[in-house]
Amino acid sequence: MPKTCLPQVYLQPAVEQRILNRLKRIEGQVRGVQRLIAQHHSCDDILIQVGALRQALGGVAVELLEGHMDTCVAESVERGQGAKALSSLKTALAHVLRQV
Repeated sequence: MPKTCLPQVYLQPAVEQRILNRLKRIEGQVRGVQRLIAQHHSCDDILIQVGALRQALGGVAVELLEGHMDTCVAESVERGQGAKALSSLKTALAHVLRQV
């Protein structure tokens, strides 16, 4: 999978680990929703959990965007490629915001 960041710049290791941890928790939440459906829990209960999943994914997006700005975008600006980095960031934000 191609990276849009400069080859030598990526998320800080601590940020990457926080995102991976969040995604593992979300994976568990998804399994929980599957269990609720399989056990015929109320639609209200399931919808509440789906809402929690959406919020959790939004948290991942925020953490990823912040990390991306701190590393990839900042490095691009320092190298004089700020306009390209800003354009890429705008596109990514548009995709994330359309999903809200």
